[in-house]
Amino acid sequence: MTYTIGDVEELSGVRQNVLRYWETIIPGFAPRKDLGGRRVYTERDFEIVLRLKYLIYERKFTIEGARNEILREAQAYENNAEAMNLIRELRGELTQLYFDIKRSRNERK
Repeated sequence: MTYTIGDVEELSGVRQNVLRYWETIIPGFAPRKDLGGRRVYTERDFEIVLRLKYLIYERKFTIEGARNEILREAQAYENNAEAMNLIRELRGELTQLYFDIKRSRNERK
């Protein structure tokens, strides 16, 4: 699902000028634009808006602090994704080793 900037403003309660400002200071938060130049927010973009709103308005982070927190969370996610990829690779190698050993045992019989 995608949202216009007006939809995001209405759903989140964050004004459009604030959303546009956040685009300039939060790396990786830049909704794509359609052929007419209008912003198109994805679910992920909307989640970032809600997270920023929570950090700034509820937790009383400064904008810089919220930016750093978003970057830290993104880094943690990337590290987790890298770990999950490594686990998948290891699982594949272990599965292949299991079948190689099983085949070798069957050939000896």
